[in-house]
Amino acid sequence: MKTRITELFGIEHPIILSGMSWISVPAMVAAVSNAGGLGILATGPLDAEQTRAAVREIRRLTGKPFGANVALMFPGAAENGKVLLEEKVPVINFALGKGDWLVKAAHEYGGKVIATVVNERHAKRGQDYGADGVIATGHEAAAHGEAVTSFVLIPSLADALEIPVIAAGGIADGRGLAAALALGAEGVAMGSRFMTTKESPLHARFKQLSLEKGVTDTLYSTRFDGIPCRVMKTDAAARSIRRGLDLPAAFVNSREIAAQLHVPYMKLFLGVLASGWKNARQLAFMANAFKAIRVATEEGDLERGVLPVGQVTGLIHDEPTVAEVITRIVAEAQQIKERLASQLA
Repeated sequence: MKTRITELFGIEHPIILSGMSWISVPAMVAAVSNAGGLGILATGPLDAEQTRAAVREIRRLTGKPFGANVALMFPGAAENGKVLLEEKVPVINFALGKGDWLVKAAHEYGGKVIATVVNERHAKRGQDYGADGVIATGHEAAAHGEAVTSFVLIPSLADALEIPVIAAGGIADGRGLAAALALGAEGVAMGSRFMTTKESPLHARFKQLSLEKGVTDTLYSTRFDGIPCRVMKTDAAARSIRRGLDLPAAFVNSREIAAQLHVPYMKLFLGVLASGWKNARQLAFMANAFKAIRVATEEGDLERGVLPVGQVTGLIHDEPTVAEVITRIVAEAQQIKERLASQLA
């Protein structure tokens, strides 16, 4: 299966692992890349040296193309981005910030850069920066989709852009891949489907919940991490959304983040304050959300943990290997192509 995305990244299948904190770790990234897709490392929870070590671990595990992401709003993201450039990571994925400097530097060594976007304005800005493609995140997606569903967002961006579009949100099988290609996408990015695989480090309790939940079992709110975010519907998630911003908890959790990123706490605290109230408030939300996501993912804590997951969790009914997921999706998409060719003849 050839598309502009497979040609751009030098991969066999137009299937990408979304960069999910505490999920898209080196072993997961390598598993997707070795199966013919493109794995993307999540650097959000990592400091610069951990990012460097993770990139080198991926290279030990696979000789195939891979990527890494940076959410530019997060503390330490710029430093992680510089590491990705120094390590000449083949594909860099940026979100939540101005990534023109990443594009310029990556292109100097032949790297590719994709911007994660939720609307046409952001997509065109990424294209203007020189990005090689965009990941279009629809309303159905885990975490940060906005108001427009994938079924509408994908063709609208395919019409508006010259660079290729990668569809994210609502995709877990060959039907989703075939539909995305029909709508004008050149590939798909999946998070929720890959979370529930043998290689995924997601805690078994949340893997089981992912299999049990239906398509209506998610919550969507700005009151979890400060921007529109979709999470699994659980009692803990409902409590978090009702509570909204908990500033005392944010002070405690920001200390944990500072330690995790090996940044002196006062330096982090003063830097956040200096960025202005709006940004400081957003980062306080993020501090609490990071803690909730981490304890869900790593500890399986049902009382405190909150897991970002897409509506497509209702289409996931098993826990195969990564390679089985990719093989199955490609085969199913091919069967759909042949059936549609017959129907439309």
